[in-house]
Amino acid sequence: MSNFLINTLLSHYPDPESLVDTLCWTNTTNPDIEKIEALTVLIKELSIKPQDERFIRKVQSVIWNQCMPLIQTILSSEDGGKNLLSAVCGLFAVCVSVCQTSDVPEQILQALLPVLTTRDDANHEANRADMEVAIEAIAVLLSSISYDRSIISKTLSCTLYCVKHLSDSIISKIIVRIWFTILKSCGEDAESEVLLQIWDDLLWWHQKDQTESASTRVLLCLTALSDHLYSSETSPNRPNPRRSQRFFMAVQDGLTHRDSVTRKRALYLLTRCVSLAEMKSEDVVSSEEHETDEILFRWTPDKQKLLREFWEDYALVLETLEENQIHVIRPVLNRIDMLVESTATDIQGRLFSPSWLLCVYQRMFHSENKAVMKEGVHHLLQLKALHQPAFALAFSQFVIGPLMDVLAESSLYHRAPQQNIRDCPELGVKLQIFMVNFFNSLPEENRGSVLLRLIQRLGSRQWCAVPLLFLSQALSCLSPCPLLGSDGLQAFREVLRCAMITHQVLLRGASQCFLLHAALCLTDVSAVSLDEIFAFLVHFRADESLCRGTALWKELCKWLQANEGGFALASGGSGSDELHTEYPNGDGAAVFTYTRQRLKTFLTVSASDQTGDLPDPAEAELLAKAVLLTADVQQMKSEEPALDLLLQPLLDILHRLSTNVYLLLHKTDKSLQLLLRLLQLHRKRSETQQEDTEDVVAVVVKTHVLSVVESVQEFLLRRLTGELKELCDLQRTELYLAVLRELVLTFSTVLWYSSNLQQNYIPKLTTHCLRILNEPSEQNQVQRAVSMATLALLCDVADRGFLNTQSEAMRSLLSLRQYFYPSYSSSSLHLNQTLQKPTAVALSHSEDSVVLKDWGRVVAQFIRDQWTCLSFLLRSDGTLQVPEAAEVLREAVEALALLPGHLVLPVLDFMSSVLPQQMVQCEEPLCVEAICASWKVVQALSTNPHDFWSTLQAFVRLAFHQQLLQLTEEQKPRITACIQQVLKELMDLAQVRSGVFNVVIQHCCETWLPSDGVQSDTVFSSALLHLDILTEACIYGPVFRRDQRLVQEVQSYVEQLGERCAANTAVSSDVRDDQFPRVCVLAFLCRLNPSHHPHQRLMEELVLRLLIKDAEISKSKVRYYSNSMQHRVKSRVWQTLLLLLHQLRDEFVSECVLSRVCEAGFSSNQASVKYLIEWTLILVLQRTPSLIQSLWNCFSLDHEKTKTSICTFLSVLVHLDVLLPKLADKARQWRRAVEVSLQWCFSHNFSVRLYALLALKRVWELQDAHVLVEEDLGGLSTVVQACLQQAEAMQNTGNAMKNWSRIQEHFFFSAFHPIRDYSIETIFQIFPRLSEMAEDEWLPLWKFESFVDFPTNSALPLKNPGTDLSELQPGDWIQQDKGDLELEERWAEVQKKISPWKLSVQEQEPELMAQQRASRLGKLTSSLLVVASLIDKPTNLGGLCRTCEIFGAKSLVLDSLRHVNDKQFQALSVSSELWLPMMEVKPAELLDFLQLKKSEGYWVIGVEQTSNSQSLQDYTFPEKSLLLLGNEREGIPANVLQLLDVCVEIPQFGVTRSLNVHVSAALLVWEYTRQHSGHDTAS
Repeated sequence: MSNFLINTLLSHYPDPESLVDTLCWTNTTNPDIEKIEALTVLIKELSIKPQDERFIRKVQSVIWNQCMPLIQTILSSEDGGKNLLSAVCGLFAVCVSVCQTSDVPEQILQALLPVLTTRDDANHEANRADMEVAIEAIAVLLSSISYDRSIISKTLSCTLYCVKHLSDSIISKIIVRIWFTILKSCGEDAESEVLLQIWDDLLWWHQKDQTESASTRVLLCLTALSDHLYSSETSPNRPNPRRSQRFFMAVQDGLTHRDSVTRKRALYLLTRCVSLAEMKSEDVVSSEEHETDEILFRWTPDKQKLLREFWEDYALVLETLEENQIHVIRPVLNRIDMLVESTATDIQGRLFSPSWLLCVYQRMFHSENKAVMKEGVHHLLQLKALHQPAFALAFSQFVIGPLMDVLAESSLYHRAPQQNIRDCPELGVKLQIFMVNFFNSLPEENRGSVLLRLIQRLGSRQWCAVPLLFLSQALSCLSPCPLLGSDGLQAFREVLRCAMITHQVLLRGASQCFLLHAALCLTDVSAVSLDEIFAFLVHFRADESLCRGTALWKELCKWLQANEGGFALASGGSGSDELHTEYPNGDGAAVFTYTRQRLKTFLTVSASDQTGDLPDPAEAELLAKAVLLTADVQQMKSEEPALDLLLQPLLDILHRLSTNVYLLLHKTDKSLQLLLRLLQLHRKRSETQQEDTEDVVAVVVKTHVLSVVESVQEFLLRRLTGELKELCDLQRTELYLAVLRELVLTFSTVLWYSSNLQQNYIPKLTTHCLRILNEPSEQNQVQRAVSMATLALLCDVADRGFLNTQSEAMRSLLSLRQYFYPSYSSSSLHLNQTLQKPTAVALSHSEDSVVLKDWGRVVAQFIRDQWTCLSFLLRSDGTLQVPEAAEVLREAVEALALLPGHLVLPVLDFMSSVLPQQMVQCEEPLCVEAICASWKVVQALSTNPHDFWSTLQAFVRLAFHQQLLQLTEEQKPRITACIQQVLKELMDLAQVRSGVFNVVIQHCCETWLPSDGVQSDTVFSSALLHLDILTEACIYGPVFRRDQRLVQEVQSYVEQLGERCAANTAVSSDVRDDQFPRVCVLAFLCRLNPSHHPHQRLMEELVLRLLIKDAEISKSKVRYYSNSMQHRVKSRVWQTLLLLLHQLRDEFVSECVLSRVCEAGFSSNQASVKYLIEWTLILVLQRTPSLIQSLWNCFSLDHEKTKTSICTFLSVLVHLDVLLPKLADKARQWRRAVEVSLQWCFSHNFSVRLYALLALKRVWELQDAHVLVEEDLGGLSTVVQACLQQAEAMQNTGNAMKNWSRIQEHFFFSAFHPIRDYSIETIFQIFPRLSEMAEDEWLPLWKFESFVDFPTNSALPLKNPGTDLSELQPGDWIQQDKGDLELEERWAEVQKKISPWKLSVQEQEPELMAQQRASRLGKLTSSLLVVASLIDKPTNLGGLCRTCEIFGAKSLVLDSLRHVNDKQFQALSVSSELWLPMMEVKPAELLDFLQLKKSEGYWVIGVEQTSNSQSLQDYTFPEKSLLLLGNEREGIPANVLQLLDVCVEIPQFGVTRSLNVHVSAALLVWEYTRQHSGHDTAS
């Protein structure tokens, strides 16, 4: 509404209030926008002239009755009412400006601010809309009134609260609409006051909260306010970022934030701060707000250049780290070195705080790219600046925090490519060096505290096995120094707790060894007592690390001896006075005195201590170790071990066990616990006992125990045969039986003891147990459980061969048959008997309730013990009778269903004995059910490493028993089918669980060909029925995940440490190496006798199966790439064939093998497989020279069919010197070789020509044959010499000469001799290494020597006679006949199946239909080629096509022309593809294409940011330019960067550091067109 109309209305309505009323609306309906605008213009026009109070009241009425209700309506509207917001805000602003002298603005604010603090997550979208309306209204209100401190303060307080709780989008609106409005309406002083309030609140919140969310919000607000904060205005009340310590802390948190936008904001604020400091050029120190010694930012005008360079480099590094591409980041690492050097040089001047460097490293540690993370860790570990004490101290907190966090990443510990499998990973080596240098560089007064915090950090989190191992090893490398006290030992205990959670037992044990060594080297003995030392040692398990006789045990003894008398005295305690008496001058405690007193205290038990439960065995564990350590320390001193004094209290109690019935139960329990652990720990491990001297300590221990053995056994006899009746006695039974077992194991070689044991003790014990079991089953259930457990122990002892078969003990145990099989009636068999559960009323001890809750476990053990006895009876007493056998087998299957998995071993042992014997008599379905039930148990235990392996071995003995292996499908079809299915599932399990197939193949090989030499042809013939097992073993080798391979490689590293790591001695483990099946079966094959017909038949059948396997892979449509599973299988096939070749019959080789070898030679094979095929062919022809015609026939095939595979047979000709001496007509054969080689020297394929020239040269150099036919050569001699001269003159043809030199130096054509080097070492280790197969495919000699007893054979020796071949390194000659098999590494993970080229690059020209159409229109084109083979998004390619066509590019190169038909491509290309020539070059072909274009004179220009890039503004494009564009995500691969002539980058000035690839290309294409627009263009 115009002013003219308003004035006209006012002239007709002298009362303006009535006019206002006319334009107002009711609250029941929403007004039109035009009506609101009319009322706005009216009030605005009326407010120009002075108005009375009545008018102001009318305007206030409009605010409260029209504007506010309408705003409330909009807030709750869902039907588009928000369209009115703009008009209402205009009216609102005019009304508020009229009423600003009253309290109306404040009342309005009180109504609007609560909307912002509403947090109703249930209706998020509605709340968001309400807030946006309220924000707009508040902004209008603030812009319409003059500055009011109260209103501004309330508004800021509310909005600052919102910053902490609302979303980023709402916060952005608050900043833009409210904060900016406030700042705009303020004067200079008021602006400073507002900024200071915001500044203080935000930084205080960040300092208090210190979360990622707080950092994000604070930096968002500060970035938005940066123009105000970095203003040139100076005021004492204005925030000054350059002087604020809290501000720079927030910036540092932002630089290491996980959100990229937050990092960019932090870097932006930092660079603005540096720019302002440089502009003002004044001294600045950021230390006025925060109490700290560290200055985060300082600026000094006299060092302005140095400061500017530092911060420029710093910003560049952080910007580059945003790229996440290692080939982009690696060039700027030298800038990090410069930053470090600057910081370290100025560490005293405090210009640069080391904390800024930590931000760089932490940013690398948080990178999404693991390669960048690893590069950052390696870079930090090699910092020489850390050798400076002040710098090392400044970095200490970072080392303890972020560095330790990133070191928990297991993937960092993979070995480097140049390392062998058994080497320490590169990071592990660097970590050891770093730890030593770092702690040596720290000030002496700080080393202890830093070390303690680091160890505490180790114990504060859960670690995977590999990182914890190498961190522990690094700590063990620290120089001995007394740095830690009691708190240090406590910290080590926490780390041990973390080490115990890993399933890898060997790695767990190795970590314990390293941690104990570190503790011994770093503990201050004067600050710790022997109580604390032995309480620490008890955490080291004897079966994993700390066992007697190992190097670690000896080190511990030497440490105790060296520090004798230096330990602190324990405060208080019963032994404290005696220790002080021993050292009255205040010297430390003695180990002997401590142990003796601790033992007395342990065995002192008061009557009040009596409970039903067993004492804690940890105390007995501690004392047993203390006693043995004390004795070994005394022996080191050349003193007689005073064990009689130490053990006297124990021996006294043990002497009285059988006579004193009033001994306290806890005293007897403790004495037996200690005796048990002494017997278990006193033996040295045989692997480490290399001394010829007798173990004096072990002899003394056994002598003393032997003196009390009768008393102990009489006590056990009394207790086991009737005294144990309570539920709590079941735990005590386990102790008694464990003691009895150890006594038998220890003293079975003592004649009088063994005689008494077998003639008296065991028969008596057996009789009493059978008496209890034969009593009615309603009698005491505890006694029945104890008796059955005792009998099971005695049967196990007998099974182990400790009892004479004719002894009274054996006869008494065999009487168990009458108990289990009282008659031949199946109904009376005592199998799977259970125990009745006692009632709660019968409980006599409070502890019994715990056992009662676990009564199911007691019953399960009772059933397990029955089957232990049954297994003994079956092995000792022969076969069962029918129908007894079938019934017992059914009971065994039922037992498998009843028992938990960890208790089924005796049942499986029983079944492995009875099932093969009774297979004919028993029903076939029952046998199948037994095998299937057993297999299900094994599968259920696959995640339980403690019980899985023993159960698997028992199952294999059952399912692959020699009698089951001899079954044919005709005899027992269901059983054989079941075994085949189980074998298939076993192989599937082996793919994810190392060592599973090892058990199967080891058992089968030992069954078919026993190592003792006693074999049966009947048993061996069953191997022919299971050739699939042998075939699978020959090619076995699962490809594990990267993390699984890491654990295996680290275990190999620990194993090669040998005795240096006590875990290798303490941990008893079977060979679970993935290559064991191959080594085992190869040893089996080498032991076969070629003259033995069954052996010969098996070898021939196996060879045929392997050849068929190779042919299947070759004929399959799946193209295999280097080190793929197909490649590995083919390589293993030919390695096995080479191993068997010398044992095969000549007739079989000529009839069945040679043709298949030649056929394989024509297949597309990887280089390593080709070498093996060629070697096989050479050996066959050398062994049977009459077959030479087969070789010549291979050269007679159609050239189109042979392609580059003819190189295989040309390679055989290179070794004609091996074949010629045995050939009948040497001259004719030599001439034939010359003619064939010469023929292929004229092939169109470069690789074929190269092989043919090499063959021709080697054949021509055989002078003996040459003399025989020289007169008959005629003109052929001239042609040959011309070819050879041309080959030698290749130095003028670039890469051709390099390839000619490299192929001649290649190992297969130089050092390798097919006959001399025929050995296991060459086939399985040297060839895979020299042909660059993955290292996990090599079979090193030490595996053949340690895994199996490998037979020696003069025809195929284990080792090479010479070292020439083994000393060679892989050459850089890459066989050119790989064709389409290889993928560039970057694309190998993306595309496994590769389509071969339809046309070679040389034959493909961009003269397509598009160019013909364009030429008809007279369209001009340039010489610019745009290559987009690395781009895969159709939208980008469509845009590129349009750009290239518009600017007249010569051609656009795509990875596939199929993109042209894509709808997204066509949507952006808008038919430009019809007028632009396009070519197809796949990523795998890109290198060859670029080489071709470079040879045609093109400059290859990359669009990439590198350290040497040229700016687009300064670069002049050559006319023949090839523009190479990088992938949208990863840019240009590193190997392609090497081919570029130049890299061009586009200057950028914003925060975002990358352009869309299409946009980048368009800029460069335009610049090229601009520069060449005046030149002549080709049509």
